[in-house]
Amino acid sequence: MIPGAARAARQGWFAAHKWLLVRRLAQLGFLAVFLTGPLLHVWIAKGTLASSLTLGMLPLTDPMMAVQSLLARHALESTALLGAGIVLAAYWLVGGRAYCSWVCPLNPVTDFAAWLRARLGVKETLGLDRRLRLWLLLGVMAGSAATGTIVWEFVNPVTLLHRGLVTGAILGGGAAALVVAAVLLFDLGVAAHGWCGHLCPVGAFYGLIGHASVVRVRADNRTACDNCMECFAVCPERQVIAPALRGADKGIGPVIVSGDCTNCGRCIDVCSKQVFRFGTRFGGAAVKVLEGE
Repeated sequence: MIPGAARAARQGWFAAHKWLLVRRLAQLGFLAVFLTGPLLHVWIAKGTLASSLTLGMLPLTDPMMAVQSLLARHALESTALLGAGIVLAAYWLVGGRAYCSWVCPLNPVTDFAAWLRARLGVKETLGLDRRLRLWLLLGVMAGSAATGTIVWEFVNPVTLLHRGLVTGAILGGGAAALVVAAVLLFDLGVAAHGWCGHLCPVGAFYGLIGHASVVRVRADNRTACDNCMECFAVCPERQVIAPALRGADKGIGPVIVSGDCTNCGRCIDVCSKQVFRFGTRFGGAAVKVLEGE
């Protein structure tokens, strides 16, 4: 059965896809604020996701890039440090890897690859250790310290894609298309959720922030679970679900606390028993931040 079909049959298609639609709108919105300048000459934000100035006064800096810069012994302006602090604070609040599912322009590509794998019945062809992304992150940081350069930005597919879309140049557009094709084919033919779930050091970096983030997915209604496994089928990091969903007998609370969780909300969407919702990490009956019903 297609994940979410039971909930769609009971409550309608929108109920089974609500958070997915909101995420797509968010991703388009973040991209639009950069495209309005070169396309419409309305400059909401100048720069890229790595570093930008919004409305001419709000600096935003990718904290991973800022750390690389410091390790490379580059002097950062106070506005860049402020921008990194703002982004860190935001992702500490909403969940570090919310970047991966709500902002990153490659997320629709990897989601499409996962959807296509399921429809085509493609089996896992290469087993990758999820810790590999942490080793790559360590390598990126060590490389920046050793070379005096921001190593990751030379090969960062998000930067290449974003720059290609924003500049609109033929060469940039070609690089963007190549990035999309490479990630799609890798996730489709090599490993399920291969790029985001196993290789991307940016996801690993934000996952470290996510360990302490406030907004979490909660399985407060876990006693209603009928083991349909639909939440596991749609989750890009399915290993994060089991402790919160099935850990009551072991004294484990209903909060998904793993930093690997992307707060994508798909488990909330597809569950016909409405086991999951957005809330906070605090207490057994935490204040509802975002209602998933």
